[in-house]
Amino acid sequence: MSAVRGLAAGRQVCYHDGVQVPPWLTRDRLAVIAALAAPLALTAILVPFRASFPNTDAALALLLVVVAAAANGYRLAGYLAALSAAAWFDFFLTRPYGQFSITRRADIETTVLLLVIGAAVTEIAVWGRRQHAAADRRAGYLDGINAAAHAVAAGESPAELIDEVSGRLTELLSLRTCTFEYGKAGLGRPARLRSDGQVVTEHRTWDVPVEGLPSDTDIELLVENAGVLKGRFLVRANPGARPTLEQRLVAIAFAEQVGAALTGSHPIDL
Repeated sequence: MSAVRGLAAGRQVCYHDGVQVPPWLTRDRLAVIAALAAPLALTAILVPFRASFPNTDAALALLLVVVAAAANGYRLAGYLAALSAAAWFDFFLTRPYGQFSITRRADIETTVLLLVIGAAVTEIAVWGRRQHAAADRRAGYLDGINAAAHAVAAGESPAELIDEVSGRLTELLSLRTCTFEYGKAGLGRPARLRSDGQVVTEHRTWDVPVEGLPSDTDIELLVENAGVLKGRFLVRANPGARPTLEQRLVAIAFAEQVGAALTGSHPIDL
């Protein structure tokens, strides 16, 4: 049971246990508030000293604030921070003071650089956030597959493993229904999720990234072991479900683990 429990535990996501966070106060909203407020606060602090240091030094300090806001990886916050920094730099730290106008060419160039560098840093941070999220997803997939493999190795109940994998498939592929049928393949002529991740019907290969999974017909995912049919997962996708190729291949890996668990249980040759 321990391995199957590990598989179930892998599906649980917990954020800030025991901490009540207002629903409107998300990390991205906090980043937006900080992006707007932090440049204003810094320029207000620098106003008494603006005659004693070059504007470029103030611009560098503001750029640090922009980088901090963009580091969250939320594009809107990064761009707002860059715009806020440029605007308050113009208003407080360039002549004529207290006006949104710039008369010196050097100050114009500094302001433009604030915007350009802020945008560039934001895009880099957004890319990094996406890569981090993708790495987290892959780690979750691997954890689930490993847990299933451990369940098979430990000789856990195939029925329990099937239930757990059904739940995994439902989340992974965005399914409405997911059932397992022993010793069946092709019955009812459903679409099929093949071992290469492609979805095929009687007449064509489905373009999943463009069309999504077919939602008006069942899709079967065969469960085999060493070329011997054990059964199939018969699923129905939610409208608009577009699992990536990676997600579809992970689903196939789950089916393979079930196939290994069912070895010796009334095999039927294809």
